[in-house]
Amino acid sequence: MNKPKGFTSFDVIAKLRGIIRIKRLGHAGTLDPMAEGVLPVFVGKATKACDILPYNEKSYTAGFRLGIETDTQDTTGNIIKSYDKKVSADDIKSVLPHFTGTIMQTPPMYSAVSVNGQRLYKLARKGITIDVPKREASVSKLEITEFDEDSQTGILNIKCGKGTYVRTIIHDIGQELSCGAAMTSLVRTSSNGFTLDDCTDFENVQKMYEENRLEELIIPVDSIFSELPRINLDEKQTFLYKNGVRLSCEGYEQKRYTVYGNDGLFIGTAVTDMENGILKSEKNFF
Repeated sequence: MNKPKGFTSFDVIAKLRGIIRIKRLGHAGTLDPMAEGVLPVFVGKATKACDILPYNEKSYTAGFRLGIETDTQDTTGNIIKSYDKKVSADDIKSVLPHFTGTIMQTPPMYSAVSVNGQRLYKLARKGITIDVPKREASVSKLEITEFDEDSQTGILNIKCGKGTYVRTIIHDIGQELSCGAAMTSLVRTSSNGFTLDDCTDFENVQKMYEENRLEELIIPVDSIFSELPRINLDEKQTFLYKNGVRLSCEGYEQKRYTVYGNDGLFIGTAVTDMENGILKSEKNFF
């Protein structure tokens, strides 16, 4: 789905349930209400894939404004500090390497991160601030594509791993430059191997549902695992595997596999346990 601005990820699932009359839906990679863009949605048995997706990298286009800090690290929050200092595009470029690679981030108070069993955003709404432990994050690409020195606004392109907070990257860049910064917009351009070109919207989903063509929008779940090596079982192996019998992994390497039955249909994913010489089911989709 191309998530529209103003919707939470849960709002998207709730609206889709109302349109297509299917209760079993899930999504991968939560987006804040101000964000828009790629939100992978899983239907029926495919929801089992949400927690085992092989590609966790995501790409974003993020707008930012220098000269302010807010309590949410984006412009939906209240301004808590202003700066008169102005910087150049070269100044920004000079600090970007500090936020590339494996970095440490302090998640914002307005986030879904749990500390001691409490969601940070629930504490923040009560005016409670606590010490939040830093977390490791991965950023493989960070570049500035636009910057207007008069308005001190610009655009960043970011490619990062799971759990990375883009607004925190922007906030931390402002800290590094001693000028403050807040995110003004966020578009996720890719997620888990899907791009904006793969996305649809509510209007099209409604149309396809009414025309009994909904299946045309649904991608086979095994396509998510297309880069994993494939195991094809014969009839006996298929029967044993589907009934929970662990097969020998002789001849296989130590890695994840997709598993297909003798009828050519996708069964699920499996991992090899070389120590015990067995092929272990990771997740079944039959």
